[in-house]
Amino acid sequence: MTGDGSAAAPTTAQGVGPGAVRPHLRPGVAVTPLREGLHLRGRGTSLTLEGSRALPALWKLLAARLAPGPEAAEPVTEPKVAAALATVTARLREHDLIVDHPVGAWLSDWPGAVADEPGVAAAALAAARPVVAAADPDGPSARAVARALAAGGTAAPTVVAEPGLPAGRVVASAGEPPVAVAVQCGADGGFVTEPADPGRARADATALAARLGTDPGAVRAVSALPVLLAAAAAQRLLCAVAGLPDPGEPGDDPRLLGGRPAVLLAEARPARAEHHPWVAGPGPVAAPPGDLAEALRRVTALGDARLGVLDAPAPGELPQLPTALVSCGTPTGTLVAGAARTDLARLAAACRSAELHLAAVDGGAAPVVGADPDHALGRALRRAALARAVPPGPALPEAAWREHPQAAHWWETLARCLGRPPVLTVSQFADELVFLAEVEGARALEATAADAVAHAALAALTRLLARSSGLTAAHHTGLTGAAAPLAAAGRQPAAWTDEGWTDRWLAELADREPDLRADLGRLTGLRTTPWRPATPAARPFANALDGCGFTALVPTGDGR
Repeated sequence: MTGDGSAAAPTTAQGVGPGAVRPHLRPGVAVTPLREGLHLRGRGTSLTLEGSRALPALWKLLAARLAPGPEAAEPVTEPKVAAALATVTARLREHDLIVDHPVGAWLSDWPGAVADEPGVAAAALAAARPVVAAADPDGPSARAVARALAAGGTAAPTVVAEPGLPAGRVVASAGEPPVAVAVQCGADGGFVTEPADPGRARADATALAARLGTDPGAVRAVSALPVLLAAAAAQRLLCAVAGLPDPGEPGDDPRLLGGRPAVLLAEARPARAEHHPWVAGPGPVAAPPGDLAEALRRVTALGDARLGVLDAPAPGELPQLPTALVSCGTPTGTLVAGAARTDLARLAAACRSAELHLAAVDGGAAPVVGADPDHALGRALRRAALARAVPPGPALPEAAWREHPQAAHWWETLARCLGRPPVLTVSQFADELVFLAEVEGARALEATAADAVAHAALAALTRLLARSSGLTAAHHTGLTGAAAPLAAAGRQPAAWTDEGWTDRWLAELADREPDLRADLGRLTGLRTTPWRPATPAARPFANALDGCGFTALVPTGDGR
């Protein structure tokens, strides 16, 4: 049997008199006996105990002691049995399959299945006085929300008419101070807002309806949609009143973001619902992502199909060899990004796509977007240096870069695709460790000649492969060393690797990036300031970038 009993939990009532509690198995936990053990499954967790044929028999005794009834069982006097019961109970408690509840009180299915203190949560629900408002208080959505709230343990909700609400919209509030959710139910779908104060819930519903273009048409009589949305709205409101986690909290769902609203979106055919991140919704400015994986989580939210502000960069049917390609739509045409790996290509595409969106809606200085301040600054400095065309030094010989495995690989790969040696020039900027490579018209600025050649060849390869795949792109972008610190964060390349391995190369690029930014700053004299929206159309993009912790910079007058 797993565990040694050192963390044993009591299996009888703790204390005597008022306030005494005893452990209960959470409602809804399923138990499957095994030949030499048990398998238990609860809400979001599971546990397998193995190692003794006595476990299934022991479970019969323990299940009776953990039953939801109000009375505590008599203590077990046999020391070995008591120790075994305590050991199993401790394992169940570690996996949140057990909850303590007052002796003499019945443990109800709700909120007993989820609350740390079911009695406290139930009391909060019983004290709530919900109010359900709708233009048609007798409509299917209002009635369904009221029924769901009452079934969840509150007093009978008060349903009021509010003629100013749009058809199909219901606002339910409860608690003190009041918290509210808004429901929109239309002919083909609807949504439930995140719990918030009543004013924000109403404002969120108005903004979401405009964003989603929700059809306010009549719901078919046989549709399950009003019931589905009502149940989701009641659950979110009841959890807020009872102090329980919101069902839309990120948890293990990589699509959702902490600090930004999670909106439940529903479809009528087939009837289904899931939470989506609303990156342009209200919320605090997020900290920048700490690594590439976190940055890509936020790229996914920015490109959410229903509530995002960008078209999600995706490989689609584009080739991933010899270089990874992704594409996405922008206001001025298709964008193609290429990099050594698909994750790096997705980040490059998202940043460039955001820049094109901002340029289209804001009308001010062209912004530069990065996943964090250093990434944005590195991109801005490279762009400024290329635009200013600072005279470079003399062209460098092939020996300056040919022995580097990444430069050699991407140059040779491009040569095979072209069927001839690529046209290439490499120069160094005077007095600085900044190198400019131009390969078949694609240019790159990096801290070594080899890095510049590798990046320029990758950029040229991106254009070539996109054309050969039949994709006519209005914009191209690719990997630069500015992304290397994010890609290398938290990763330790194997000691036996060299720069021919992408992880090792990215780590070396990351080490060189701070000095390169300093050199580029001296070359360009660039000064930047955070971009802020100048038009109402740009504000959702500002909210989304803030919510994802991304940085947008614009040059100041004296550094241009």
